[in-house]
Amino acid sequence: MRLLFFSLLTLLAAIVLGLLAYEDPGYVLISRAEISYEMSLTLFLLMLVAGFAALYVFIRFLSQTWRMPRHLRRWRQHRRIQKAHRVSVRGLIDLAQGRWPQAEKNLIKYAHYSEEPLLNYLSAARAAQKQLAHERRDYYLAQAHKSTPDANFAVQLTQAELQLVHGQLEQSLATLVQLQSISPKHAHVLLLLMQLYEKLQSWGDLKDLLPALKKQKVITDEQHRELSIKVYTELLEITAKQNQPQKLTQFWQSLPRNLRQDTHLIKRYAYHLINMELFDNATDILRQAINQHWDQDLVYLYGKAKSNKVDKQLAQAENWLKGHENNAILLLTLGRLCLYNQLWGKARSYLEASIGSNAFPETYRELGLLLEQLDEKDKAADCYRKGIMLGEKLPC
Repeated sequence: MRLLFFSLLTLLAAIVLGLLAYEDPGYVLISRAEISYEMSLTLFLLMLVAGFAALYVFIRFLSQTWRMPRHLRRWRQHRRIQKAHRVSVRGLIDLAQGRWPQAEKNLIKYAHYSEEPLLNYLSAARAAQKQLAHERRDYYLAQAHKSTPDANFAVQLTQAELQLVHGQLEQSLATLVQLQSISPKHAHVLLLLMQLYEKLQSWGDLKDLLPALKKQKVITDEQHRELSIKVYTELLEITAKQNQPQKLTQFWQSLPRNLRQDTHLIKRYAYHLINMELFDNATDILRQAINQHWDQDLVYLYGKAKSNKVDKQLAQAENWLKGHENNAILLLTLGRLCLYNQLWGKARSYLEASIGSNAFPETYRELGLLLEQLDEKDKAADCYRKGIMLGEKLPC
């Protein structure tokens, strides 16, 4: 549209000048010394315009000739960039398809001509890692940092991730700790630290990391709960190995309140309390847990703890019979509690009922011991034989 308007305007101007020249062509005299030139004004103007046009074309020609090497360099550079882009894309496709050698070759071939050399070198480092070429991997990471110094965080994060995959745990830890000091809320740094601490079984460090994992939503609430249970279970086992009841109790009190309600943790805590012969503590926590949530593993442990008030302990267990009359574990527990209370006949009834519901070697052993005490040695021997035949079958 603009070209059309310009053309019409030029045509109009030519017509106007033509009409003016036709009416009065004008007169121009150019004189220097003894030489003079005469011509019409119209011809002079045409020569002036033609001369200006020729001068403009000549200057443009000289300018383009002067700039030609620069234009040629730009053209060649543009072609190299286009080629680098095509080869890099091919390398990324190879990387995605698991063709590690081809990916590495294509990614580094024109990396120095790439518009994003950082991406090329980081991807090449991953390809080298897959080929277990760790020296080449580290070289590409160094090149990545050299190509884009401002992306040092991304380079170090990739390095830590690759070191973790390769099992270079100490090197990965050093890198991740440094990155966490720079960006404490970075989700991927926290995720890698979580994975690393699990591999190192560094449960104390992982416990300290739990609040950040939850706050930054690095893992789901369910995953956070499962991880918390695992971490505190491991720490509970470590504390129990010290065989110091006070430390074990203090550790339990330091647990988050919601985890002190977890059945798995209660089982492990009660188990260690029983091993340390802290029977009253064990029965208290087991009774509360069973009343809140029925679990036959907890019932089994309840029968292993001989508290100072075994009569009340038995009465409590008998309250659980309602709705669980044929539960073999509860019947075994009741048999044991009757033995603690020296109620031989009642103990025998519970143990025989437990075997009738679901026989376990442990139940046969308890019944055999009771029958020996009642001087029924043949029946006791028969119980031991049946228990042995059941093998290693466990009640829980």
